[in-house]
Amino acid sequence: MFPTVFRFRQTSEFLDWFAERNRTHRHRVTPVPLDALDGWASDPETGNLRHRTGKFFTVEGVEITTGRRETRSWTQPIIVQPEAGILGILVKDFDGVRHFLLQAKMEPGNINVLQMSPTVQATRSNFTRVHQGGAVPYLEYFLAPPRRRVLFDALQSEQGSWFHSKRNRNMIVELPPDEDVPPREGFCWLTLEQIGDLLALDNVVNMDTRTVLSGLPEPWPDDLGAPIAEDRGLHSMTELLSWFTDVKAPQDLHRRRIPLAEVKGWTHTGDRFVHEEGRYFSVIGVDVEADGREVARWSQPMLAPAGRGVIAFLTRRIDGRRHVLVNARTEAGSRDIAEMAPTVQCCPANYDGRPEEKRPRFLDTVLSADPSRILFDVVHSEEGGRFHHAENRYLVVEADDGVPLDAGEDHIWMTPGQLGSLLRYSNHVNVEARNLLTCLRFLRQRDR
Repeated sequence: MFPTVFRFRQTSEFLDWFAERNRTHRHRVTPVPLDALDGWASDPETGNLRHRTGKFFTVEGVEITTGRRETRSWTQPIIVQPEAGILGILVKDFDGVRHFLLQAKMEPGNINVLQMSPTVQATRSNFTRVHQGGAVPYLEYFLAPPRRRVLFDALQSEQGSWFHSKRNRNMIVELPPDEDVPPREGFCWLTLEQIGDLLALDNVVNMDTRTVLSGLPEPWPDDLGAPIAEDRGLHSMTELLSWFTDVKAPQDLHRRRIPLAEVKGWTHTGDRFVHEEGRYFSVIGVDVEADGREVARWSQPMLAPAGRGVIAFLTRRIDGRRHVLVNARTEAGSRDIAEMAPTVQCCPANYDGRPEEKRPRFLDTVLSADPSRILFDVVHSEEGGRFHHAENRYLVVEADDGVPLDAGEDHIWMTPGQLGSLLRYSNHVNVEARNLLTCLRFLRQRDR
């Protein structure tokens, strides 16, 4: 039996604890045909996959037409989950050092079973107990935090390529010094420095923790370690917001939900729903058994990507200050016309054999970068509750002289602090950029 709540003097102590939990955690994730999923069924008229309760989520189709992508129009399956969940991290000072309460949590899609999740990571269906399982630990700290200091609170989007208009409430809540937190099995306190160490390791810190931590309110330092004003970059904040508004103003996106049965170029084999060329992703089914969850057994559909993705910022110093190249990106499930995204965000295998004009801009620049220009390079998993073994290679790459200051209407240079300040608002910065921004913040802390 493990002690229930930990603080660790060294990151190595945490890694020993984490490895032991992985060795002893009981779980089983078994692929099953979609037609055999317990509690799920395809609608006989639409083909849409839905749960018998009508809750959780559905898998439907979507049709998109836009002039803002390499392909002008397409149809695809998409997850429809209109409810907003809570992703929340509790913060408390111990001996004058800020600590963050995280959980070693199993998700069925995790490639390595356990990853470090926020204090609370729950959909509305979960925390209202539609599944008739146990209560979500620590939920009360985020539903009613009057005595506590809310450091960050914003509705943030999820993966627009796989979710239709999905958002979660991202929260960071600081406890007062005199408030004790009841101990729970599988949770531990980590310092910011320790989390930074873990972000440099493959598949340890999960996507939900990374997106919440992107909202930390601390000012970004310049390269000398001094806080800087938000608008001290190549462009002012007013200019950046004007650029973003100009991108969205033409309304160059037409989207409608369609029955899954009407999605073109995809086939339902009975076992799974697949693309005819083997690209993009498949919709699969899994049966799950696991310790440490509100429900010990369940079944569900999941999206399984066709390959490992690449999420990358090109970066350079402009007037001595670090900038990143941001892309205004349109996705199938975006709530708005576009969100601010990394320079590159794609699965390269989806573009194998495609002509240059059909490949994402700057993809080849990132993939062919000299190793000396790569400042950060790690593999992180995406959300393991809906995506099966979805991994992305997260990169920060020093731009060469071939990347101009004026990078075109869909790209713009801004400082990490400017991008971070836009996280206060919903539907401005996408989840991939938020995740990479968190990695960049910790990278900079280690470099100082």
